[in-house]
Amino acid sequence: MEEKKTLKKVRALGLTSGGLDSILSALVLREQGIDVTWVSFTTPFFSSHAAQKAADRYKIPLMVVDITEIYIEMLKNPPAGYGKNMNPCMDCHVLMFAEAGRIMVQEGFDFLFSGEVAGQRPFSQNKRSLRYVEKHSGFDGSILRPLSAGVLPVTEAERQNLVDRNRLGSISGRSRKKQIEMAKQFNVVDYPAPAGGCRLTDSAFSARLRDLFDLVPDFGKRDLYLLHHGRHFRLDPGTRIVVGRSEADNGMIETLYVPETDTFMRMVDLPGPLVLIPRAVSPDMVEWAAAICASYTKAKAGQEVQVLVCSPAGESVIQVKALDPEGFQDLLI
Repeated sequence: MEEKKTLKKVRALGLTSGGLDSILSALVLREQGIDVTWVSFTTPFFSSHAAQKAADRYKIPLMVVDITEIYIEMLKNPPAGYGKNMNPCMDCHVLMFAEAGRIMVQEGFDFLFSGEVAGQRPFSQNKRSLRYVEKHSGFDGSILRPLSAGVLPVTEAERQNLVDRNRLGSISGRSRKKQIEMAKQFNVVDYPAPAGGCRLTDSAFSARLRDLFDLVPDFGKRDLYLLHHGRHFRLDPGTRIVVGRSEADNGMIETLYVPETDTFMRMVDLPGPLVLIPRAVSPDMVEWAAAICASYTKAKAGQEVQVLVCSPAGESVIQVKALDPEGFQDLLI
């Protein structure tokens, strides 16, 4: 009696942002009977929220991996340089594909894929950039871009007939007309706009990050999350203060307060912001920070007010004069 052969299920691991292109690339492969899984990498600069939402909606297994430590090392000196701000897009993609490739090997996936579209982003997704990423990731030939496969070199997965190249896309350029058509065909709805979710593309955030890199050599992950909140002022090379903008902002800043090392302050009698001074600080800087805190209340410039100061040494109430905010805007990072 002839033994029946069991065909091995093809498994593909995809990098996802949770955006439309990521979703479509996975569904195009799943339509071919390929078992798709996603991986979403997180740092203080981008999250996996959209990826998790898409994974839940389209029933695609998702791995979430925090790569902050190795990402920071790359971010300090990206070989391909930065984009307009502190966004190292090409080397970011290299790092992510390298990490995804490591998982691919460990978990027995057959190839990697992503939703990248050739020419969609002039800097990070032109053919030269896509080739740079593939070459430097260490997984040359193992990265499939299902939406643009027809205009890109043949991958190993296609050569080995693990995926049918004829059923993949040939999308190129910045128009999203074809993706919108595909979304209707696959009944894909409620996807995020194609704007980057990476804070490194934001000029104000990048300025804060440069300041941190330049003046706080021992920064940690908490410092990176603080960059998302409040107004940041550099009082001197050793003193940066974070001033809350709203009640929600105040709440987030308070969660990042470390009583053992930080100084924290709020108004005693007036509604106002919370102010956080990371790490040790001199008494003169504390008084200056308290005056800035008072300046974001209804107190008039020159009016004396009380500020509660909490430091590793204990609590105290100090009296300061509110400043005219125009007088210290040059300290804003």
